[in-house]
Amino acid sequence: MLESVAALTGSPWIYAVVAVSVLLDVFLPVLPSGVLVITAATAATAGSTTVASTAARAAEQVPEVPSLLALILCATAASVLGDLVAYRLAWRGGERLDRAIARSRRLTSAQERLGGALARGGGILVIVARFAPAGRSVVSLGAGAAHRKVKEFLPWSALAGAAWAGYSVGLGYFGGQWLGATWVATAVSVLALFVAGALAAYFMRRPAAEAAATATTTP
Repeated sequence: MLESVAALTGSPWIYAVVAVSVLLDVFLPVLPSGVLVITAATAATAGSTTVASTAARAAEQVPEVPSLLALILCATAASVLGDLVAYRLAWRGGERLDRAIARSRRLTSAQERLGGALARGGGILVIVARFAPAGRSVVSLGAGAAHRKVKEFLPWSALAGAAWAGYSVGLGYFGGQWLGATWVATAVSVLALFVAGALAAYFMRRPAAEAAATATTTP
């Protein structure tokens, strides 16, 4: 994958590939959008270092590698757009979607917790969920199904997208700086992303577990 993405770093198509992957993974959480963003950032960092230190390649007018800032902005915009699409679809889902959510303990719990969190201005849950596996999907669909106001959901979605994109690109940047455009750099960076996802998933499950324990002990 690293070689394939590296081949795209000199082309604007890398932004389109990143945007499509990030946008769609709200519906298909199995898409490796985080891995793709990290790999692109790693290749870009290593490529920019090579180009800057090699006068011969500069003289040959080698295509510029993608900007890390542009990657962050692209991934953030695609993340917010995907969240809004899922949110609007859930908002208009009707009785069929409501029944599907009612059958899912995870979606029902997320919907209840998200509603209270957003109403209190505690939308930090939206940011944390962006890092958890499938958490983005659960939160976006839950917000739409609960008919939360756009002004309550959108700012937190933007912050979540920016935090996730900045973290992913940062991992690729430091991996490329320290280890170069290698599989080791990408693997270490992806592992750090998975660790953040595991911690986010634990944080999201903890309040539900505490609430269940309280309900059990309450006479």
